[in-house]
Amino acid sequence: MTEYVLVAGAWLGSWAWDEVVPELRAAGHGAHPLTLSGLADKQGVPAGQQTHVQDIVSEVERLDLRDVVLVGHSYSGIPVGQAAERIGDRLARVVFVDSNVPADGESFVSGWPYGRAMVEASIADNGGFWAPLTAADCEGQGLTGEQIARIVGGSTPHPGATLTEPAVLARPLGELPATYIKCLLDGAEPNDDVVELLKSEHWRLVEMDTGHWPMFSQPRELARILLRSGVES
Repeated sequence: MTEYVLVAGAWLGSWAWDEVVPELRAAGHGAHPLTLSGLADKQGVPAGQQTHVQDIVSEVERLDLRDVVLVGHSYSGIPVGQAAERIGDRLARVVFVDSNVPADGESFVSGWPYGRAMVEASIADNGGFWAPLTAADCEGQGLTGEQIARIVGGSTPHPGATLTEPAVLARPLGELPATYIKCLLDGAEPNDDVVELLKSEHWRLVEMDTGHWPMFSQPRELARILLRSGVES
């Protein structure tokens, strides 16, 4: 039995996995969607990037999970990648869903040079938070109008400190067993840092013909990929 810990990206909470969780549980596995501090039902909780790392580690330890597949979507690939090395032999595999990946000493914004000014301006203008998604941000990503409405309606401001604090890694990320899921409507190729990591014998690439939020646009297909990743662990 594999235990999946599912962490959605910026602005989102555990609810984002509502259509994926039943698929994993129906296959006989554990599924544990997690809301990070400061988001969704945990709004108001102060959070930096290391808070989010600890959120994930603490959930694994609290539930005493073994054979864990950590799943990080978008921004959450950064704390998930750090948590993956900190849970030691509890980890079976880490899955990055169209996500950023951590680099020691680098932050989310430093790894996104073309968007850094936009994100930092939003944080400055919104009381220390990155403003939530709009419907226009979700266009062209394989989503129905109803799915876009769900994403936008459920989005909450994202704590700015989690985006500007640096990641802390004790060893190269390429040493971890990992699957990277690239959503092709959000760009045909992974970022350069991911391309480099995919040269590792421990990493593999899977492509999905959908946009950046596959837990909404193709939840069953995403669940199938996660299940296959669990078997590979």
